[in-house]
Amino acid sequence: MLKQIKYFQIVVSCGSFSEAAEKCHISQSAVSQQVHSLEKELGVKLLRRESRHFALTPAGEHFYQKSLLIVADIERLFKETRQIASGEDFALRIGYIKGYGGLEFQRAVAKFAAKYPDISIDIKNGNHKDLYDLLRADKIDLVFNNQRRAFSDFSDEYAKIILTVIGCNVEISARNPIANLKFVNVNDLRNTPCILVASKEQKENEKIYYQEIYGIEGKFLFAENLEEARLMVVSGKGFLPIEGGSPPDQFEETIVRIPLCRNGKPISRNYCAFWKINNSGFYIEEFAQILKDEFK
Repeated sequence: MLKQIKYFQIVVSCGSFSEAAEKCHISQSAVSQQVHSLEKELGVKLLRRESRHFALTPAGEHFYQKSLLIVADIERLFKETRQIASGEDFALRIGYIKGYGGLEFQRAVAKFAAKYPDISIDIKNGNHKDLYDLLRADKIDLVFNNQRRAFSDFSDEYAKIILTVIGCNVEISARNPIANLKFVNVNDLRNTPCILVASKEQKENEKIYYQEIYGIEGKFLFAENLEEARLMVVSGKGFLPIEGGSPPDQFEETIVRIPLCRNGKPISRNYCAFWKINNSGFYIEEFAQILKDEFK
């Protein structure tokens, strides 16, 4: 039946039996016979034929839409099965945002690795633009990222699930008087340097983002990674904007985390998982679900 369904899909997408026959390199009568056999098997009419033209019946429209998803899943299943049988290594390539302070991502990776020990996991981290470029170039399969403008403008080519909405905080030295506040407004930090995690190439982009979106003013300092940034905080060089989780235990007496507000209202961001629909597969969607469960 799978072959018949594929012929039916090609007929509908081409809008013509003759064009479908040409595309499949078989006769028009053979294509017509395959579709007729499918209708006979189902016991319903999928197409309403009118001289040289046809139209989908309501049942045909439903079957066509659902069959596209089912056939895509079956083809991915065939591909994955052949990979396993041939001993070909299957790798799940994941990208995650630099500077995220929670443990949900790490726990999701650990659970996936325990559940699928034969699947290798390739992990890359980067800033927002790095991850966007890697996903667009098919160099990673799934991205765990905060939702900035580039990702929010994604077309229907991409799948997205919102994992959580996370309040934005600042980490600051426990010695700083600001550490005694219950929350801090952006304007209150204008005389304190802002520490950002960014590569040399992305320093200016990150600075502009935090200026325009957060409204942060004043001096900016940069670190290559989260550990370096937190050591800068401990030494009293400035504050670190951060989202998710709690500071590691080794910082609990030296760093204080305070909610960040603008005009008295908490600032928050959506955290999402993104992947290309045409690259969707069991392992990608399985990891996305495991990650989503961690945020529950």
